[in-house]
Amino acid sequence: MSTATLARGNPIDQLDRSGLIGKTSLTRLAGMTITQIRLMSLPVQDQDRARDFYVDVLGFEVVRDNPMGPDWRWVEVAPKGAQTSITLATWFPTMAPGFVKGLVLETDDIDGDVAAVTAAGVTIEGGIQEQPWGRFVTFNDPDGNGIVLQATAPNL
Repeated sequence: MSTATLARGNPIDQLDRSGLIGKTSLTRLAGMTITQIRLMSLPVQDQDRARDFYVDVLGFEVVRDNPMGPDWRWVEVAPKGAQTSITLATWFPTMAPGFVKGLVLETDDIDGDVAAVTAAGVTIEGGIQEQPWGRFVTFNDPDGNGIVLQATAPNL
């Protein structure tokens, strides 16, 4: 595919008008090799409290809990067997605790998981919601980050 064909009707065309992006770069932009989302940083105030919530309440595993320089820690958690994990971050000044809304977690047993998190003291407003695509609840972690726990309908 030529650069002209690639750029026709494509937002990349806007980038190339300056002449700063060459043919190789345009081809690279069009043929990304991203294979997965590896990690998401979640802003928290207290890494121990957040780690305890994600491990003890949501059943995640600790992937890493290591010093990161003299003043910080790298605390990474993930659902068992997941490829994507979450780092519980305190070091981003532009990401205040509670900043994230819509962290979506998939479950195979929404009824059982809702019972477990409510037994652990998590407040779920409105109960389980039903939609054509599946069932879900929303709640917050201890820092106010918004979580959606969902069970996608099997035929989707």
